[in-house]
Amino acid sequence: MPLRAKVASSVSRTAAALSRAAGRGDGSVIGGWIGLKIDPDLLAHLSAGRAIALISGTNGKTTTTRLAAAAVGVLGRVATNSFGANMPTGHTSALAKAGSTPYAVLEVDEHYLAQVLEATEPHVVALLNLSRDQLDRAKEVAMMAQLWRAALVRHADVRVVANADDPMVVWAATPPADPARGVDTPHVTWFSAGQRWHDDSWVCPECGSTIRRSAEHWWCTGCPLRRPEPHWTVEDDGVLDPTGAWHKVRLQLPGKVNIGNAATALAVAAEFGVRPVDAVSRLGAVTSVAGRYAQVDRDGRNIRLLLAKNPASWLEAFDMADEAPTLLSINARDPDGLDTSWLFDVDFAPLRGRQVLITGDRAYDLAVRLEINDVPFQHIRTFDEAVRAVPPGRLEVIANYTAFQDIRAELDRVN
Repeated sequence: MPLRAKVASSVSRTAAALSRAAGRGDGSVIGGWIGLKIDPDLLAHLSAGRAIALISGTNGKTTTTRLAAAAVGVLGRVATNSFGANMPTGHTSALAKAGSTPYAVLEVDEHYLAQVLEATEPHVVALLNLSRDQLDRAKEVAMMAQLWRAALVRHADVRVVANADDPMVVWAATPPADPARGVDTPHVTWFSAGQRWHDDSWVCPECGSTIRRSAEHWWCTGCPLRRPEPHWTVEDDGVLDPTGAWHKVRLQLPGKVNIGNAATALAVAAEFGVRPVDAVSRLGAVTSVAGRYAQVDRDGRNIRLLLAKNPASWLEAFDMADEAPTLLSINARDPDGLDTSWLFDVDFAPLRGRQVLITGDRAYDLAVRLEINDVPFQHIRTFDEAVRAVPPGRLEVIANYTAFQDIRAELDRVN
C-alpha cells in the first residue's frame, strides 16, 4: 500500500483498540472513520488483493455475513465486520484490524452498496431482500431497487447471488444489457429461501402492473418479469445445491429464516470454489451473532434475545420465538428511526395466548397497537421488573436496535 494508506491503517487499528480499552465501544466505527480522514481511499487500498463478498439487504445481513464468513473460512483466513458496522467506516476498520487476509466477507447497508462496490471491486455480491425500513429517513423500496440496479449496470462483471423469491431483488439483479457499451447482464445465481413478507412487492418495478403469486411462484401480469428458477433451495431442514444434492443444515440459530440464510451463505461460498459438503458443518459453530439469539440465564430464567427492526423482521421473530412469556421493547432513537407508525404494519396476533410484557421509550405506542390487535399485555418499566414478572423458564425478548442494546447492557453482554 502507499505510505499514507499504511499510516492510516495503523492509526485506524490503534484508535479502535483504544476505544475498546476505554469501554467506549468495539471500535468498529471510530477506527475506520479516522483512517478514512487520513486517506479517503483507504477502503480501496485495504481491499486490493483480497477476494471479497458483499452481502446486502433489508433483513438478515448480519447473520448471513457471519454464516458466509464461516463457510468461506474453509479456504483460509477471512476478514469480516462481525459486529454489524456495515457502512464504509465499519468496512475500513474491519479490514485494517484483520491485516492481510486472502478473503473478506462484508455486510453492507443497502444504501451504501453502490459506494462499497466501487471501492472494493468484489468477487461476488449477495442480495437478500428489500422491504420497508425506517421510512422517515430511508429510501422507498422501489427507489432502493433502482439504485441497486444502476450499481450493477456499472459493475456488470461482478457475480451476483440473489433471492429469487423477492420481485424487487430479481428486478434489481437483472439489469438490461447496454448495447452501446457492450455490457452484458451480470452472472446471477438464484437462491430460494421463501418470502413471508409480501406487502412491498405487489407492484412490478418494471411496468407497474400487478404481481401475482401461486405457492412459491410469482409473475408480473404486464411484462416478462417473473420468478427465476432457483439454483439453491431450502428443503425441509436442509439445502438443495445446483447439482441436486441435499445437505442437512444443523444450526444453533432458531427459525426457518436462518436455514434460508445458511443457503445463501453456501451459495456465496460456492462462488469462491467451496464445496457445500465442506462448508455445511462449519455453519453449526455460529451461535450468537452480535448478540442476536444470545441466551442468558438469570434468576432461574433462560432469556433469549431477538432483534426485530421492521415489519418483515418482526414476522420472522415471532416464528423464531417459543410459546413462552415474551418481552417487547420499542425505542425511537436515531438508529431506530423516529417514526413508529410501522408498528401498524405488524400483525401481533401470534402473541395471543402467551404472557406479553412491554417496555421501552415508546411502549405506549406499542400498547395502542396491541390493544387494536387484541393482545393483552403488562407494561413494565425496567428489565429487572420483567424478569420478576415471569415464572422460571424461558423468557423471549424481542426488541428494536437501541432497545436491544439497552437490554444487552443490562445483562452485561459483550461481543
